Amino acid sequence: MTAESTAVEHVDVLIVGAGLSGIGAACHLQRESPGRSYAVLEAREAIGGTWDLFRYPGVRSDSDMFTLGYSFKPWTEARAIADGGSIRRYVQDTAREHGVEEHIRFSHRVVAAEWSSAAARWTVTAERVDTGETVRLSCSWLSVCSGYYRYDEGFRPEFPGEERFAGPVVHPQHWPDDLDWTGKRVVVIGSGATAVTLVPSLAERAAHVTMLQRTPSYVLALPGRDPLADALRRRLPARAVYPVVRWKNVLVSMASYQFSRRRPAAMRRFLQQAARRQLPEGFDVATHFGPPYDPWDQRLCLVPDGDLFAAIRAGRADVVTDRIASFTETGIALESGAELAADVVVSATGLVLLPIGGMTLTVDGEPVQLSDRVSYKGMMVSGVPNFAMTIGYTNASWTLKADLVARYVCRLLDHMAATGSDTCTPVAPPEGGTAPFIGLTSGYVQRSLAALPRQGARAPWRLHQNYVRDLLLMRRGPLADAGVRFTRRQPVRDAEEVAA
Repeated sequence: MTAESTAVEHVDVLIVGAGLSGIGAACHLQRESPGRSYAVLEAREAIGGTWDLFRYPGVRSDSDMFTLGYSFKPWTEARAIADGGSIRRYVQDTAREHGVEEHIRFSHRVVAAEWSSAAARWTVTAERVDTGETVRLSCSWLSVCSGYYRYDEGFRPEFPGEERFAGPVVHPQHWPDDLDWTGKRVVVIGSGATAVTLVPSLAERAAHVTMLQRTPSYVLALPGRDPLADALRRRLPARAVYPVVRWKNVLVSMASYQFSRRRPAAMRRFLQQAARRQLPEGFDVATHFGPPYDPWDQRLCLVPDGDLFAAIRAGRADVVTDRIASFTETGIALESGAELAADVVVSATGLVLLPIGGMTLTVDGEPVQLSDRVSYKGMMVSGVPNFAMTIGYTNASWTLKADLVARYVCRLLDHMAATGSDTCTPVAPPEGGTAPFIGLTSGYVQRSLAALPRQGARAPWRLHQNYVRDLLLMRRGPLADAGVRFTRRQPVRDAEEVAA
């Protein structure tokens, strides 16, 4: 039996999640729309979200910190591709510097939110993870910044014969603190960002590491430090350097993506030639780093200073492209007939998507199925008032989109206050087809697309994955357009007035 608090506290804005997005949303609210009361609900007991949860060896960003960092807080460390601990400290420092810490309620897992049009507010139900208590708060605006994957469970397929394997099988999302792989043979199953991060890090202590992949990924080596940032820092203060390097990286990233989509064959050749220059003579690049799909059909994997390629050159790691037939007592038997000896197996097999943290939404008593709705500007949902969700870019740094969403919410709140509006409700497009919310073909995306809203055929319902275009739309574009309706709450009349 759980205890239940009867008092309902009200805040102007309720933010769900104290990770990179949630802390950014709170800071922007204080900076750009001050005077509003707010609270941040966080299911875990620490700030940092992804960067506090993931503790596997070598965990790092797959985007540069000049774009993964906040627009208002310069990244001042030397490494542009940063390790997880440095990113966690950056988020924690930002929360402390802006006084956000005192607004966070830790161990509060949000399970439901109910909208009342009569009251023009949300009632949010959270469970106290530490005590089991049920807590309710109300808010005028609800921003969900919980990311899009499940924190307590990664994607973990069942492998034939796994029970026979004598060693540990671990998932990076739940890395054991006491796991010792020193001098052992390690097989990492997977080919995505987590796998290419793990392999060179594990290879520093392991006897040998094998990356076993069913389908390869495109992998590109980039400098761990940004040369332009290093040059400018010798002459200019950090606050002057940061926006210059940030915009340089935004434009380079956009150009690379657009080139990939318009000339995929040329980009494929470039990526494979770049990999070939980093690998030993005679290495089968086409098999192990030549995916059957076009660049950016799935997210590109970045390796700082080519550390994955260096581990392969040194003979400390290798890549095997094959399918698993079954586990054995001493390793993994492959469909080709070969067998990989292993003492430890790491299943870097991906994430489980969980939109809006798994919470349920209800509008005036009607349950909301996200898959039946159309997204508005990639951040709101048709028919759901005073609600925003933050999902970052798939082809660029997450925080670029998170910053835009947070600042747009501030614009909306100020506009509503100025016009006397109580509700802001997106409306679905009147005609035209819809498309998946995320265009990637990655397994973790395809497994969960049905749980996400759709997007429309054109703006403002279309998600373009283009920072400059979104910047113009969300920072400079009109707030009132065909995709949204602003209304005032109609006061409830008492019985005598109705009778009269």
